[in-house]
Amino acid sequence: MINKTFRRFIASAVTLMTVAAPLAQARQIIPAPPQLAASAYLLMDADTGKILVEHNADEQLPPASLTKMMTSYIVSSEIHNGDIGLDDMVNISVKAWKMGGSKMFIREGTQVPVKDLLKGVIVQSGNDASVALAEYVSGSEGAFADVMNQQAALLGMHSTHYVNATGWPAEGHLTTAHDLSLLARALINDYPEHYKLYSEKYFTYNGINQPNRNRLLFRDPSVDGLKTGHTEAAGFCLVASAKKNDMRLISVVMGTRSDEARAAESQKLLTYGFRYFQTYKPYGVADELASPRVWSGKQDSVALGVAKDLYLTIPRGSEDDLQATMEIDEIIKAPFDAGTELGRLVISLDGEELESVPLVAKEAVAEAGFFARLWDSIKLFFLGLFG
Repeated sequence: MINKTFRRFIASAVTLMTVAAPLAQARQIIPAPPQLAASAYLLMDADTGKILVEHNADEQLPPASLTKMMTSYIVSSEIHNGDIGLDDMVNISVKAWKMGGSKMFIREGTQVPVKDLLKGVIVQSGNDASVALAEYVSGSEGAFADVMNQQAALLGMHSTHYVNATGWPAEGHLTTAHDLSLLARALINDYPEHYKLYSEKYFTYNGINQPNRNRLLFRDPSVDGLKTGHTEAAGFCLVASAKKNDMRLISVVMGTRSDEARAAESQKLLTYGFRYFQTYKPYGVADELASPRVWSGKQDSVALGVAKDLYLTIPRGSEDDLQATMEIDEIIKAPFDAGTELGRLVISLDGEELESVPLVAKEAVAEAGFFARLWDSIKLFFLGLFG
């Protein structure tokens, strides 16, 4: 159903229509964003991709175990595509067994199901589990790193380069806060069934129960992911995601001084985002926004709408101060298919354009018969003649 803010659109052949609803409630006063004790940080609306806060977000830094977000993303992709299964048994190599740092405590020479290794990567941050999965998917960790870099390019992570599947310190193994936010958004949206694993607080394997290192999972019920990381070079890092009402935020904090600091600094970003902003849906894919005249068609008009649900990130309380403009093609002639772009919808706030998306036909319109087309051509001629 069309939101009340935008109900006054007039559906006609007019090429430009603008409606600004009256302000219904007080606008939120937004203070300067928090300044964090971190090397780099970023706050993003997961639904829109809008960046709300950033500092050194494009600086290349070592990611430590945040690397495992890409490892799990690729494994989830392999499972989704049917190339591997959750119940597949993975042979544990000497290399995987010998990995230092955080471990799942798998044993060389045994077999472990993919589903347990995936939990070992996500919940326990197991370096051994990461190497085991990398070897199972690609044959070797080096080959898997090539896949990681190719996937990073596909996700637009253009400042990221992986050398291994774990985040173990290595020359040239770097990423940015911005790239990590893109990866987090992809994990949430592309494989929601596996994203649920990021909210698990404990995982027990081989008789050893280990907690998730993300402290925010234990403090804030809105937080349901994602991943921690720590090395001497990287400092303490955390990519977190939280959802309140209809808004999901992603925070990235890199290079803090302690485990406690990365949680506290991430909480500052999330609190700021939820307090002063909201995710707003002015239109859904089912909404009919206009029904302009169709010439030479088997029907005289066509319903227009957006191709997918439209979400905006706006200051909290400002939804009734939005301004929307529809620019519809002056002459629409059949035939055309459903989904054909026949105009654009532009939404702005205080004179700043927030979004511009195509207006598309919600149905196909076939060409009319010869005499109907001829008659419409005559009418169009005289309309053009007399302006």
